[in-house]
Amino acid sequence: MALTLHFPAKTVTTITQFPENPKTLIVQQCKTTKDLNQVHAHLIKSRFHLNPTISENLLEAAAILIPATTMDYALSIFHKINEPDSSAYNIMIRAFTLKQSPQEAVMLYKTMLQNSVEPDRFTFACTLKACSRIRALEEGEQIHAQILKSGFGCRQLVTNTLIHLYANCGRIDIARKMFDRMSNRDVFSWNSMFSGYVKTECWREIVDLFNEMRDLGVKFDEVTLINVLMACGRLADIELGGWISEYMEEKELNGNVKLMTAVVDMYAKCGHVDKARRLFEQMNIKDVVAWSAMISGYSQARRCKEALGVFHDMQMANVVPNEVTMVSVLSCCAVLGALETGKWVHLYVKKKRMELTITLGTALMDFYAKCGLIENAVEVFKKMPLKNVFFWTVLIQCLASNGQGERALETYYIMREKNIEPNDVAFIAVLSACSHVGMVDEGRELFVSMSRDFDLEPRMEHYGCMVDILGRAGLVEEAYQFIKNMPIPPNPVIWRTLLAACRAHKNVKVGEESLKNLVTLEPMHSGDYILLSDIYASAGRCEDALRVMNQMREQGIKKTPGCSLIELDGEIYEFLAEDNMCPHFKEVYDATENMMKRIKSAGYVPNTADARLDAEEDDKEASVAHHSEKLAIAFGLIRASPGTTIRISKNLRVCTDCHNATKIISKVFNREIVVRDRTRFHHFKEGSCSCNDYW
Repeated sequence: MALTLHFPAKTVTTITQFPENPKTLIVQQCKTTKDLNQVHAHLIKSRFHLNPTISENLLEAAAILIPATTMDYALSIFHKINEPDSSAYNIMIRAFTLKQSPQEAVMLYKTMLQNSVEPDRFTFACTLKACSRIRALEEGEQIHAQILKSGFGCRQLVTNTLIHLYANCGRIDIARKMFDRMSNRDVFSWNSMFSGYVKTECWREIVDLFNEMRDLGVKFDEVTLINVLMACGRLADIELGGWISEYMEEKELNGNVKLMTAVVDMYAKCGHVDKARRLFEQMNIKDVVAWSAMISGYSQARRCKEALGVFHDMQMANVVPNEVTMVSVLSCCAVLGALETGKWVHLYVKKKRMELTITLGTALMDFYAKCGLIENAVEVFKKMPLKNVFFWTVLIQCLASNGQGERALETYYIMREKNIEPNDVAFIAVLSACSHVGMVDEGRELFVSMSRDFDLEPRMEHYGCMVDILGRAGLVEEAYQFIKNMPIPPNPVIWRTLLAACRAHKNVKVGEESLKNLVTLEPMHSGDYILLSDIYASAGRCEDALRVMNQMREQGIKKTPGCSLIELDGEIYEFLAEDNMCPHFKEVYDATENMMKRIKSAGYVPNTADARLDAEEDDKEASVAHHSEKLAIAFGLIRASPGTTIRISKNLRVCTDCHNATKIISKVFNREIVVRDRTRFHHFKEGSCSCNDYW
């Protein structure tokens, strides 16, 4: 008896009663679900489906080899098999795991045991992989016990999968013990261990293990190198990362897209962004992962304009961005205040119905908050499918940074009403809210509440928040005593926070003490010298102010120039203080001069104490008039559409003169102006500021 199969536009194929290789025939002939259905129908008609070998091969084609088929169809074939053996179960367990249904795979394994079908090494390996996917540690441990009873404990395939399971479930210690006990380890054994260390972010252990691998002369593969390059990036281990890059060039592996992407990512994370860019440009094929690595590298290096430039090139290359791309782009938009680009990203996320994961949702909230659109951030929060303590904390921080401290505290108490317990990061956010609006008593109470009510030990960041709360409120001496009584040694940020408070409240004595401690901890930070110089200048001690600035120059410490950014029609414009080389120089300076004349007639009086110390008396007014944010605002007034909000992003703190001038500009020109400086937002509208001048 013979079976004839007819495929459209194909030659007729005949299966004899016992074909020599029925699997090969089915796989070769069946390229689509329609083909498979036809073969299946002929097998039923001729009763060949009763042959166990043929039925299992048909099952494998339906469950695994032809992706378009559904698991329901594969199950219908499976259920028709009379007393399926371990091979049939293995096919289905593997298929469920491959098709993102690992829970079903584990359930089928339990059914297999209930039906008294003896599992083999492939059964154990496939089921352990499913347990690993869903982090089913308890079930994995039970299967481990069964493996030992069955005598498969020394099989390499099974041990490799067990290592991966324990590592993926956070028991990296057990995984390492199993790895060390293996008498014969292949590259898959080593890679299982590397993968486990990646999952648990044990970057140093990856590098140490790779060095051990090289010392033993074990051959490594692409997977090994990708994991090790990832660790090099996290550890900034440019030496080992460079060695791998040279090895790849020597072995002519530079055509491997995944490996080259890992190298690009490694160089970018190690701060060698230009090297990463050169390698990126040499890649013939650039997938979304490669583009995302380059954008992320620029973002982490704070070269945000270049990151957005790469994103633009990516769009021109018609490469579809993924979540990682979007998070990096949103981060850059937040830094630059690039509202239009960020809004486009959010629109794209909605259009493509991308899931609002923790990372993406946080990036969107942070972006809107840093552009001063706090209600948009709140809307993103409302649409989050899962609102855990992490998201509540982000919302509190967004409100705090936008000068809505009271609303931030209300949000904290709403979170508590919903029985969501705050963590240490949540307390940083809520204490920050207190510092931004001067709620000293509330801040003190919350600080005590941390350890009293939630058994949370205050960290350096919490002590820093308390110093900021007291310092901003003018309680400089109390803040100083608070630092002296800290149970842990204060870091530079603590002393710098106090120094900034001394500048705001003109406390020379504590300011001098703060700088002494800062010079010991971080001697090359220009901002500290400038703050003390400003304190001397505000107290009328100009000679001391100049002495500090000269001391800074003698030590080779360069002052960070004030820089402000403004986005207009999707393009970022950059302005430096007193910059006479900027594009549109004449247009900008003419507009600034006109702007200053108009606000003077409305009552503005320049605060020349904020001018450069080395400026001549006659030039001091011009010096403060040409601060970077004033140049950016003037450019926005003449270039932005009438009535639109002007959004400025600045790298340093806004000085007193610019703060007061911007208040009057907002009233005279009837414009909303949002200025985000290094520490907070200033939302100017109709002659007032969201910070209520509490800064």
